[in-house]
Amino acid sequence: MNELDLSIVVPLLNEEESLPELSTWINRVMAEHGFTYEIIYVNDGSTDGSWEVIKQLGETDPNIKGISFRRNYGKSAALHEGFQAATGRVIITMDADLQDSPDEIPELYRMITQEHYDLVSGWKKKRYDPITKTIPTKLYNGVTRWVSGISLNDFNCGLKAYRRDVVKSIEVYGEMHRYIPVIAKWAGFKRIGEKEVQHRARKYGTTKFGLERFVNGFLDLMSITFVGRFGKKPMHFFGLLGTLFFVVGTGIALYLVGEKITYAWILNKHMARQITEQPLFFVALTAAILGSQMFLAGFLGELMSRNSPIRNYYHKKDTLRLKVK
Repeated sequence: MNELDLSIVVPLLNEEESLPELSTWINRVMAEHGFTYEIIYVNDGSTDGSWEVIKQLGETDPNIKGISFRRNYGKSAALHEGFQAATGRVIITMDADLQDSPDEIPELYRMITQEHYDLVSGWKKKRYDPITKTIPTKLYNGVTRWVSGISLNDFNCGLKAYRRDVVKSIEVYGEMHRYIPVIAKWAGFKRIGEKEVQHRARKYGTTKFGLERFVNGFLDLMSITFVGRFGKKPMHFFGLLGTLFFVVGTGIALYLVGEKITYAWILNKHMARQITEQPLFFVALTAAILGSQMFLAGFLGELMSRNSPIRNYYHKKDTLRLKVK
């Protein structure tokens, strides 16, 4: 069986109205450029007739495949399942609401196959969104650029292209779909590009995202950054902070003891306050306890990391068969 050029993964939730038009559009673009392809619709627990529409489309179009969840698990889970099922040389992800244009696919494919990018992310420079969405998006993208060191203008754009090795080597979970470029970078795929793409006004239905996604997005960014940098060496983080806290607490305690000795014994000032009556004593006690707990957390994390079954799993670029003389 020949390798497919493209796998187009489309996660969706309650998009029954847009699916026939989207399928027709994708098929037209694929036919114009002579691509071999598959369309993988991942129904994320839709409560409308989306799955029925997908089944009907699949009966007449052999390029259409479908995966359906029993309930809503989120976009990350849908993408993960789509990635596992994809068999194409290049994987394209796009939303099902017709705000992503399939006309962008050929250029994205070219950038992966000819310019040898690992991942190309779309950039919706001109957006048809309310200001309550565009301003938080710009702030979120700015923080993500600063934390990750990846120069992308639109991390959350649903229209992306990947080499197959990328999607087979990463795991997308929780709500980490926003940070796939960051996950890919931590996995060793550093050729990450960007292409300005068209953003179309929503034609059917309503948006599935609210303002809470920006709060969740920030928390997810902190999580993925920590896991990427310290997931295999937690002692470097918790141990360092724990040691600093413990040293500060011990230093304050020694200062209070020295002050007590100076006032009570050397200067014979018996009216000096007791050590336990001073606010600094409780600061020292708190710092010492926090330091001990953080150091212990790092130690336990290191033990779990060393015994993890995936500790020795690495993303290999290539292997050669060695000849035995």
